[in-house]
Amino acid sequence: MDLRRSRFSFLTAVPPNNQRDWLRGLRAPRGRIRLTVILGATLLALLSSREARAEFTVCNQTLDVVNLAVGQKVDNADQTDGWWTIGANQCVNVIREELTNRYIYIYATDVFGHATLTGSTEMCIDRRRFSIRGIDDCWQRGHIAARFLEVDTLEQVRWTFFLTGSNP
Repeated sequence: MDLRRSRFSFLTAVPPNNQRDWLRGLRAPRGRIRLTVILGATLLALLSSREARAEFTVCNQTLDVVNLAVGQKVDNADQTDGWWTIGANQCVNVIREELTNRYIYIYATDVFGHATLTGSTEMCIDRRRFSIRGIDDCWQRGHIAARFLEVDTLEQVRWTFFLTGSNP
C-alpha cells in the first residue's frame, strides 16, 4: 500500500493531474468502489438535507414585474396577505406549509398598481405590506376591496400557479 496517498483520497474534489489515469482508476474494481462510495455519499447528503419546500408557488411567466396578494382560510376566517414582488420569469413561494384549503385566492397588479389578474371574489388589500383578517366591509375598515381569482388546488397539498399573459 502506498503510504503517501490517503485512504480517503476519493473524497478530494480535485482529480489527479492526469485525467486518463483518474478515469482508468474508476474502471478498475477499486475505482468502482470509490465511485459507489462517492455516489452513495452524495445521495445520502441529498436525502438528509431537509430544504423548506414551497406548498403554493406562483410563477410569473410574463415579461412584467407583478405584485401579488394571496387570500385563504386561516383558523376558519378569511385572511389576505401581501405583497410579494415577482420578477419576469421568476417564481415565489407564497404559502410554505402544506395546503389545507382547496381554494386559494390571488390578486396581481403591475408596478403601477393596475390589476393584471382579477377574479370574482372580493377581498381586502392595502397599499403597503399587509395581513388582513376578514373580507367584509373593506372600505369601512380602512382597506381597499379587490377582486381575487379563485384557484382550485384540487385538494392537493402542493400547487404551482403559472401567471401568464392570458390568465382571466
